[in-house]
Amino acid sequence: MDVAILTEKRYLDPKEKNWYTDNIVTEENLIKDELKKLNINAQRVAWDKNGSLINCKCVLFRTTWNYFDKIDSFLSFLKKINSKAILINPYDQIIWNLNKKYLVELSKNGINIPPTEIIKRGDGSVSLTDICCRNRWGDVVIKPCVSAAAWNTHYIPQKETSNFEDVFSRLVRTQDMIVQEFQKTIKTFGEISLVMIGGGYTHAVIKNAKKGDFRVQDDFGGSVKKHAATKEQIKFAVNVLGALDFNPLYARVDLILDNHNNLALSELELIEPELWFRLNSGSALRLATEIKRAYF
Repeated sequence: MDVAILTEKRYLDPKEKNWYTDNIVTEENLIKDELKKLNINAQRVAWDKNGSLINCKCVLFRTTWNYFDKIDSFLSFLKKINSKAILINPYDQIIWNLNKKYLVELSKNGINIPPTEIIKRGDGSVSLTDICCRNRWGDVVIKPCVSAAAWNTHYIPQKETSNFEDVFSRLVRTQDMIVQEFQKTIKTFGEISLVMIGGGYTHAVIKNAKKGDFRVQDDFGGSVKKHAATKEQIKFAVNVLGALDFNPLYARVDLILDNHNNLALSELELIEPELWFRLNSGSALRLATEIKRAYF
């Protein structure tokens, strides 16, 4: 096997098939087929089932979407597999991208992000009310620095801040937390995801939350549609990659409009972002070609 396409065991051969698992299998088969056309043998492998048995040249991270829930096991897996194979994206990039503190680093490099504060694990000296008062924030969002798919993410209206102190305190006891001023346009404008492969833009989608929610992921009833990114949006995404000290082979740049209607980075996904190959016929080929160019 030349390339292991990483998933997790619940998606390797789903017992209960639905639109969600169908999309996962479709996406991974698209990149698998494009690699095969380039004479690169690829197979789907579950990191949490038989990942330790991987024997291949490269490992491509795709749907390891439970990593944050098994972070210690995932970190151990990363160390082991990094000594045996080439990771795509590389180990150092994954470790850096695991923790949302990277947003603050990118902000220091000139990238606009929502107003953000990081609270270190175990810091019981600060309350959510204190943070909001100090920064003059109204509504806020809190989430663990290591998380995905809106796991333990809470939208907190200003009038409810005091009611969430116990939740916030409980979360801070076990993990670093990120607190951000809520950007209201997420409910109206949504979030744009630009797929970047080999440093260049390929395609984009726009995600919108269902009525009454703020989470744009389709897991929570949000919608996903193809989006023709504007020159300004593409330039912003290119600038985000340009602010890095490295060049990821693939990335997803998630953009929103901040409360001043300026483009802002909500997430930079380098580990296992959904890339919606199924919505752009040439994107899987583009990634396969970049893999061959870089590693074969």
